Amino acid sequence: MHKADRCFLFAVVSCLLLTHNLNAQSMTIRADLSEVPRGIMRAKLSIPVQPGPLTLVYPQWIPGYHSPIGPITDVAGLRFTIGGRAVPWRRDLTEMYAVHLDIPDGAATLDASLEYLASSGRSSGDPSGSSQLAVLEWNLVALLPKGSDAAKITIEPSVALPAGWKFGCSLEQVASDDGAVRFKPVSLEMLVDQPVLVGRHFKQFELTPDATPRHVIDVAADSDAAFAINEKRLNAYHRVPAEYGALFGARHYKQYHFLLALSDRTGYNGLEHHQCSDNRANERALIDDDQFTTFASLLTHEYFHSWNGKHRRPADLLSPDFQKPMRDDLLWVYEGLTEYYGDVMAARAALWKPEEYRENLALSAATLTAKQGRTWRPLQDTADMAPKLYQSSQNWSMRRRSVDFYDEGELIWLEVDTLIRQRTNSAKSLDDFCRAFHGEGSGGPALEGSTPSVVPYTADDVFNALNDVLAYDWKGFFHSRLTSLKPQPPMGGITQGGWKLVYNATPNKMLSAREKAGKHIDLRFSLGIVIDNGEDGHAIVDVAPGSPADKAGVGPGMKLLGVNGRKFDDDLLKDAVAATPTAKHVDLLLENATYFVNARLDYDGGPRSPHLERAKDSPDVLANVIAPRVKPNASGGGN
Repeated sequence: MHKADRCFLFAVVSCLLLTHNLNAQSMTIRADLSEVPRGIMRAKLSIPVQPGPLTLVYPQWIPGYHSPIGPITDVAGLRFTIGGRAVPWRRDLTEMYAVHLDIPDGAATLDASLEYLASSGRSSGDPSGSSQLAVLEWNLVALLPKGSDAAKITIEPSVALPAGWKFGCSLEQVASDDGAVRFKPVSLEMLVDQPVLVGRHFKQFELTPDATPRHVIDVAADSDAAFAINEKRLNAYHRVPAEYGALFGARHYKQYHFLLALSDRTGYNGLEHHQCSDNRANERALIDDDQFTTFASLLTHEYFHSWNGKHRRPADLLSPDFQKPMRDDLLWVYEGLTEYYGDVMAARAALWKPEEYRENLALSAATLTAKQGRTWRPLQDTADMAPKLYQSSQNWSMRRRSVDFYDEGELIWLEVDTLIRQRTNSAKSLDDFCRAFHGEGSGGPALEGSTPSVVPYTADDVFNALNDVLAYDWKGFFHSRLTSLKPQPPMGGITQGGWKLVYNATPNKMLSAREKAGKHIDLRFSLGIVIDNGEDGHAIVDVAPGSPADKAGVGPGMKLLGVNGRKFDDDLLKDAVAATPTAKHVDLLLENATYFVNARLDYDGGPRSPHLERAKDSPDVLANVIAPRVKPNASGGGN
């Protein structure tokens, strides 16, 4: 998934149910999306069974989410029948994700039907769709036998679409009849790994039309206007597969689909898969300059996951029946390394200009500096605690910390990359590690057009592979950074890259774009507050520890009513900050529950934003890190 600042996602889906003995038999599932515009999905299933007790479980731990978020409360209309006669079921009283049935003697097939209430569903905290589009995530209404292995269960899937709607997915289509699209049988593991994007307004962008494997962006949007991406941006996306081919040296999928849902009702997020990625953003993400700036690295992030997270995966993130709890302690590799390369590859492919990449990096480093929760919670604990932190409120996140293994992981891996370049006189880089560990030397089938495979790894495997690139105490390197309680984040990559973090009155372009796209005001680097401009008013979202706002007693949840004796508006607040070198303070009128609060924030620093500034007498290693590896006009699926 993408980084914590990105708030996000919708999902709509169908259903499957499996039994104890499916290794030699296949079941069928037909998803009916005809009523998805109003938020209802239906499914009918035919399941081979044996007489006796049967326990079915609903998926809790979905690959990529890193937490038990299966939205079981949104499953409705669950019914089981055998030969037309109802089969009673009851939920387990301690395992809420399990239901029990008794299969009568002589029964061989269990029929099931259910609804998924997509309009109220939650796959990661955001609405699941709009009236114009939907994503069929097969797991969201899935049931399977407790203790079974999804990789060993074969499914014959099909889906019926609303009239006039189109679809995109990485599943192989075999036929279209009875108003339904039928797909080639796959394992349940691979079915869950291949969602289907559907929409009334739909367009495909072929990225590698003359090469194999195929790469395509499937876009469903709330309007046709959302497809009007300019030629420069589209050309940059054409370069993405070639840049990844140059990085890894091999691919392990038959085709790759970037599934992109564009709607202001779906949130913003991404979920990785072997042969596709499920990406969701605002309706104008491709065509609005500010929104594109904040969106540009989403697809490159999720695409990197196809190698790092899907093909190579921490061993403790495997959950064969989607019930076994995942252990997230290696998310600093899974997500941290992906965050690093997701941003680097956005720059290499020219989705970001070099200065946009640097502004983003400066903003990440400064944001982590403001999170003084780091003085009590080490980075490792943000990974260990990820199943809970993913669900935590934004309120007090700077005091608590959140899933910081994304942004701080990016800084650490930048430090690794620049250290390798420095000590090998630029003969090697982190690219060499990626090629060996995830690509052509990854220890599993990673060849053009091959079937997706999973090759687990441990922390020691990572350290050993890094040592093959550069002999160094990598275990000690990562231990010191993962357990550090220093108030400053690891800045070695930036300084070794030939830059330094500075603050001045010039707005950070990435921060300004995020403020506009997210409809909030971020003054964490000056007054120490973040304000959400929502429908219910201007609410304080977070307060930086030790900041002027913190010292004045301001807290999340308070509503901002006035600035320096006048009714609040955005410009007044920004003017007040600009006047602080002379005024020396800003007076705020806030509402705290049913009480009014007057807070004087002592501050004289004026507007303050982070940037990267070139360090004197140091080579610009960062420029080499983000330099393209293929010709600017290159596109293609080959290596």
